[in-house]
Formats: sequence, C-alpha cells, structure tokens
Amino acid sequence: MRTKYLLCPLIFLLVLTTNAAVAQQFDNTGAIKFDNTGAIKFDNTGAIKFDNTGAIKKIDHIVAIVNGECITRRELDEVIKLSLKQLQKQGIQPPANDVLEKQLLEREIFGRVQLQLASEIGITINDTELDQALTRIATGNKMTKEEFYSLLQQEGISYDKFREEIRKEMLLLQLKEREVINKITVSEGEVDNFLYTQANSSGSTDEYHLSHIMVRIPEQASVIKIELIRQRTEVALAKLMNGDEFAEVAAEFSDAADALQGGVLGWRPATQLPPKFSEILKLMKPGELTPIIQSPSGFHILKLLERRGEKEYGDVVVIDQSHVRHILIKISELTSETDAHIRITRLKERLDNNADFEELARLHSEDPSASAGGDLGWVSPGDTVAEFEQAMNELQPGMISEPVQSTFGWHLIQVIERRTKDVSNERQRRKASNTIRARKSDTAFQEWLQQLRDRAYVEYRSEEV
Repeated sequence: MRTKYLLCPLIFLLVLTTNAAVAQQFDNTGAIKFDNTGAIKFDNTGAIKFDNTGAIKKIDHIVAIVNGECITRRELDEVIKLSLKQLQKQGIQPPANDVLEKQLLEREIFGRVQLQLASEIGITINDTELDQALTRIATGNKMTKEEFYSLLQQEGISYDKFREEIRKEMLLLQLKEREVINKITVSEGEVDNFLYTQANSSGSTDEYHLSHIMVRIPEQASVIKIELIRQRTEVALAKLMNGDEFAEVAAEFSDAADALQGGVLGWRPATQLPPKFSEILKLMKPGELTPIIQSPSGFHILKLLERRGEKEYGDVVVIDQSHVRHILIKISELTSETDAHIRITRLKERLDNNADFEELARLHSEDPSASAGGDLGWVSPGDTVAEFEQAMNELQPGMISEPVQSTFGWHLIQVIERRTKDVSNERQRRKASNTIRARKSDTAFQEWLQQLRDRAYVEYRSEEV
C-alpha cells in the first residue's frame, strides 16, 4: 500500500529530469519554461516557447507528502478555489490567503490519512452503491438525476469530480462507523442513570441552536503548545467580543470540519452535549457567547443562536405497528435492475400460485432476514425506507404486495398482522441510548481522528525550488 505512494516523489523527479534533458533553452536563472499544464512549451521548430513577458511559468509541485502520498499545488489550488466560491455564496468574508491555505491543507491531510486507512482495511464503494446515493441526493433535492446533473453543470462542477467526492464522503462515513461508532457500547445501567438524571433535573430537555469554533489540541501536546493554542483561541474570542462576525472568525480560526460553513452546528439536545457545555448553555440567552471551554480535543467557543423546549422523555407514545416479512432481490454489479425485477416478478408469480412465502424467502431473499423466512418482526413507523413503508401501509393482513423498488433493491412484502401499542418505555430507553451513544461518538471520533493524524508521517514542501 505505502509503496505506491512512495513512487510519487520519484515519478515527479523523473519528469523534471526528463524535461531538463529535452530542453535546450533556459532563461538567466537556468529554469525551464512550462505551460499551465506543467508541460514544456515548444514552438513548431521543436524549441521551447517563451511567453511575451519572459516570466517563468510555474510547474505543478508537491506541497505536502502524507504517508508517502503527494498533495500537489494544483490539487490544493482547486480546493481553495471551491472553498472561496462556497464562502462567497454564504456571504462570509474569507480569511487571509495564507490562513485559508493552511487550514485547507490541514483538512486535506486529515482526509488523506482517513482515505489511506479505508483503503488499507479494504473499505470500498462500488459504482452501484454510488449511483444509488446520487439518486437519493437528486431525489432529496426534488430533482431527477438529469436535472441534478444539469444543475451541477450550471454551477461549473464536473459530474465525474462530484461523483468521486461523494464516493470519498461515503468511504469516510463507513470508516467512521467501523472504527468508531460500532465500537461504542451503551449499558443498561448507563440508560438507567441517564433517565434518572433527566427526571430529577431542570432544563435538561432544552435544545440549542449553536455555532461553534474548535481549535484543535494535538495528541501529547506539550504544556507550552497547549498554552499557545489557548492564546490563539483567546484572540478568536476577543474578535467576537469586538463585534466581528462569528462565521468569519470561525473560517479563520476553527479547525472543525464546518469552519467554512460558518461553524454552524445546528440544533443539539442538551442531553447530547458534554455536561460541561450544557451546564453553561442553560444559563445563557440567545446571542450570547460562552467563555473558552477546554475538552480533550481542543478549545471551544459556542454561540447560542436559539433555544427551545424538547419533548419530555416521559411522554406517552402510542403507535400502530405491523408484523411484516419480505423477500429482497438486491441490485448490484452482478445483478442489474432489470434482472432483479425479472427475478422478483417470477417469485411473485409463484406466490400467486400458492407457493410458501417463508420457504421462498429462505431460498431466494438477499436480506439478512432470509434465515428467519423474511420475518422482520414488529415494524414501527420510520423503521423502514419510505417506499417500503408506503407499500406496507397499503396492505391488509395476509396480502402480498406487487414488486416494490427501494434503494436496497426489489421487495415483495407481506403483512402478517397489525397492532396498536404503547411504546413509551421502549421509545424512552431507545432515545436515551441513542443520546448517550451520540455524545460518546462525538468525543471518540475527535480523539480517534487526532490520533490518526498524529501517527501519520507528514512532510511539508516549500514552493521554493
């Protein structure tokens, strides 16, 4: 894995050496002239072509090496260009060029170390999964795929480039789930303690609309280094107190992934925030800033935008549930959408001719529920994707649906029975467990990400040749 990355500097050196051997004309510094693609410029005589200013055209060069993998000037410039465009759309004044470049280079480094790890442990996103994700994005924006592609073109965004960016995002999400989220455990005792605390405290059911700035502390940072980081955070807080726009200060100082979106966190339940944060926020009014708060991952400044009361954990919740089973034929690189539809249609014909649903599910379904005859148990509203739920809700007990397509593939659905149930206690405990998991995950992910970055070999390259 690492070997191919180490080839990058060698190939770059070979290109320079080859160019130097071919070239016959140099300026008074001895440098070769290149065009904006990094290639030597020749005229029709085969000689190197100089522009009318006599200036040397810059070649693409390496700005950083991450575990042997190159980040080039051209790649970084493209990221900077897109980020400036994003800031302009949001009406956020960008920080100084050197500050923005440093932040974006660090973000690229964080991204590279994660993608490298994903590759090493075999996480991949195939084209079928990617196409399904792109369809969901288009649908979420109330567009057809064609309309969405047209919009990208209008924005000057390459479709192929957009596809690869979405693939990267999906890889990073899977990596986070595998390396962090799936390792988080929540015990019944933790849930019990959480619910007891909620029942005996005031203000804990509030939700906060927040913006934040986070200045990261590297793993095993020295006392002096931590103090310098604190001083940098104090400069950011001083700017905010002086009336500077929060979004602009976040863009300049924050190391969080949302820094260039103004640092907006969105709505967060008090229960999902670290206790230190929620204790301060519950005493604040909208528009106020917190003092600097230190956590294991860094120094934080929060701005409270709005607050609202959340529904109590003890609310009575009565819902309709369906006991349902299904057969799923997935669409994959080996099974096209047409082939999957043909297979599910043939299975429906067999069911119409009194074949046993449970037996067919065991033999043909490509869902983990196949071993249970396709039985999904009691399903509550929101437990399944919208297409599945809509088709399920239209069935009477005992009925079998026509083939139904979802993002997972083609389904046949049978409702066995229905009931109305008070799920207050189950919902309360599940919600508490999810809240504890989310709180743990936020902290664990930041710590894991910083450890991954600190273990990486990173070499910064000067632009001087």
